[in-house]
Amino acid sequence: MERALELARRGIGVTSPNPAVGCVVLDRGGQVVGEGWHEYDLLDHAEVVALKEAQQHAGERVKGGTVYVTLEPCNHTGRTGPCTQALIGAGVARVVMATSDPNAKVAGHGAEALRAAGVAVEMGVREAEARRLNEGFACWVTTNRPLVLMKVAMTLDGRIGPPPGVQKPGEPYWITNELSRAAVQPLRWAADAAVTGVDTVLADGPLLTDRSGMRRRRKLQRVVLDSALRMPLESKMVKTADGDVVVFTVSSDRGKIGELEKQGVRVEVLPAEAGRVPLGKVLDKLGSEGILTVITETGTRLNTALLAGGLVDRVQLFVSPQIMGSDAVPAFKGMAQAIRMAEVEVERFGNDLGLGSLLRDPWKGSR
Repeated sequence: MERALELARRGIGVTSPNPAVGCVVLDRGGQVVGEGWHEYDLLDHAEVVALKEAQQHAGERVKGGTVYVTLEPCNHTGRTGPCTQALIGAGVARVVMATSDPNAKVAGHGAEALRAAGVAVEMGVREAEARRLNEGFACWVTTNRPLVLMKVAMTLDGRIGPPPGVQKPGEPYWITNELSRAAVQPLRWAADAAVTGVDTVLADGPLLTDRSGMRRRRKLQRVVLDSALRMPLESKMVKTADGDVVVFTVSSDRGKIGELEKQGVRVEVLPAEAGRVPLGKVLDKLGSEGILTVITETGTRLNTALLAGGLVDRVQLFVSPQIMGSDAVPAFKGMAQAIRMAEVEVERFGNDLGLGSLLRDPWKGSR
């Protein structure tokens, strides 16, 4: 299963909107004869890829063998046929799964089909790791919305920007060190979209691109929440737009919308909620477009609104060992109640600390 998980991780960036899955096939003598992982554009699921390799190398020895797979095999026909039938047809004797399918309409049916055909089934091996790998998929199939990962770079006293007059408009002011900033790129790589607010665009002039250098199937969607449509035409994001920048607004300024669209920026106008872009409807729209995971890199107001609205599934804080004081920009403001992090994962990035925690388990499917 360790090897199957390693194979599944190769699918990060290339499987969405499908889950990342890895599979290892052993012949009846216990020797590894086939491996596979899923890539969306290549269609075949991990089990089919691994079985084809196994049958090519081992032939009849696959019969009576064992299959290790990180996600319950599908038992329905979608873009491909059911993987359960491929496993049954290959004559394997045993299938070991890390976790069930998160979709309540599918969960358990793959295992049931295999057992009905006389295949021994074991479930739950390395389950936590397998579920972590597909948190975005689990969230999407159960809520029709992407998983929201909130990334915040802040000081020990919870500040994300310097006091007024220190930062030059449109230029970044780095809170954390280079190691922390480098650690953000794999997070963007694993996400389908990055979300920021227009205030951050005006203050920092970010590109918000995936600069990990790792392979991905589709471009990272760069999303800006901009109620009054203040998005500068000369901003880095607009200048580099190539079908990968979308601005959500409640403004009906057709002139500004037209100017942005001429630059290759998609503009989505939504009905206002309290004069602002409705965050829930933004997530609904992104979910309808097959976006499984979004990483948010926003300022005080949006950080607070997302948390207070119960829209954040996982948080990742990068904490720099410095104190800026009360005149600096706070990460959060005016929270009605405390948000508690459970089972915190701690990492060191030089002198910076990384603190990560799941706020809501996407495998439970409630939001």
